[in-house]
Amino acid sequence: MFKIVAYGVRENEVDYFKKLNKYNYDLQLESDMLTHDNVETAKGADAVLLRANCVGDETNLAKFHEWGIKYVFTRTVGYNHIDLKAAKKYDMKVARVPAYSPYAVAELAMTLGMMLFRHTALATSLTNKGDFSVSTATFSGEVHSSTVGIIGTGRIGATEAQLYHGMGTNVLGYDPYPSDFAKQYVKFVSQDELLAQSDIVSIHVPYFPGQNDNLIDATFLSKMKKNAVLVNTARSQLADYPAVIKAIKDGQIAGFASDVLPDEEEVLGHNFNGNITNDLTRQLTELYPKVLLTPHIGSYTSPALTDMINVSYENFHQVLETGHTDNDVKLD
Repeated sequence: MFKIVAYGVRENEVDYFKKLNKYNYDLQLESDMLTHDNVETAKGADAVLLRANCVGDETNLAKFHEWGIKYVFTRTVGYNHIDLKAAKKYDMKVARVPAYSPYAVAELAMTLGMMLFRHTALATSLTNKGDFSVSTATFSGEVHSSTVGIIGTGRIGATEAQLYHGMGTNVLGYDPYPSDFAKQYVKFVSQDELLAQSDIVSIHVPYFPGQNDNLIDATFLSKMKKNAVLVNTARSQLADYPAVIKAIKDGQIAGFASDVLPDEEEVLGHNFNGNITNDLTRQLTELYPKVLLTPHIGSYTSPALTDMINVSYENFHQVLETGHTDNDVKLD
């Protein structure tokens, strides 16, 4: 029986893995992310299934190769946690999940944007302390008569655009390759025009190492309206966090929300009990409620999880039947 070790499986995900296992794979479900310290748990497996922030570097891939593991798949869209050069060196197959329910991340991005725009985090933080007076800082516009700018209008970005459009919001978009679906809900403009006009800016671009690192830098932020808010549910590498922190402190922008964190491998999955060890993350949390952070929960919904597992199982089935998958990752 084909044995798969899946890492980063949360307690409430176990039943999904078992229920959707129509090919009757031999499953070993590990709650921890793959690290150098627990790599021995993969011994005896035919394949591994990773998620973001698992350590798929050459050190671990070399051990997989030694143990005869040929398939290093991920149940995520991104795959930068896997060393593709090492995978090629050891003649391994790598596959990913290219898409899942776009509403998962789109709804979270919209929620975070509206929380900042309507100052609901500020209001609830005050009432939680017993302050029920109406602060002038909670005064806001209305989303339906405002402008939202979406940078990156793939499936997720276009879905968020559709949600905002349904409220009557003016939606601007920037994307070099706009889809026909997105064009139904988005007026496409230059990135500078989008930043200058938008009350909420939402980022949905893929991360290309060495190409768009720190896309959200001081120059980018300086082009935004001073009362605008920024939402990043894409990748942490897209943000220059010191520049974001400075922009918030200086009043260059009104708020920032992010579902992705600096140095995520140091932060995600840990409970610091108020003593956050990562300096940038700590500085961001200190700016609450102007800065809202969520621990990479954009895809943490039942439909998205179902899609991720189903596609992963199909990837394994295809590779065993044909030697390749529809979702192969090209190796360097």
